Amino acid sequence: QVHLVESGGGLVQSGGSLRLSCAASVDSSYYAMGWYRQSPGKQRDMVAIINISGTTIYADAAKGRFTISRDNAKNTAYLQMTSLKSEDTAVYYCKARGPTGGRPRDYWGQGTQVTVSS
Repeated sequence: QVHLVESGGGLVQSGGSLRLSCAASVDSSYYAMGWYRQSPGKQRDMVAIINISGTTIYADAAKGRFTISRDNAKNTAYLQMTSLKSEDTAVYYCKARGPTGGRPRDYWGQGTQVTVSS
């Protein structure tokens, strides 16, 4: 079983920055890590993904403003968010998919709230 714990959310003014962290209970080097977000009444959308080789994928809304990274020594993935906008307000969830070489499964964290005030 993989447990993911997100942290770093909070209230920030428009134009500000936040860094989210996702700590995994297992060796994260065998898992692709991703960040997703969900606003009330909307579906959960992908924000950014980083696979085991470090290749990254971003949603259009995140390109140029958000950066996903990982530190396998700490079993932690990060989402650095800059130039935040009110439309970035959402609950942000971390997801791990893996393990590589086995039957992949998706694991989710409990989410962390990000609120951007205008």
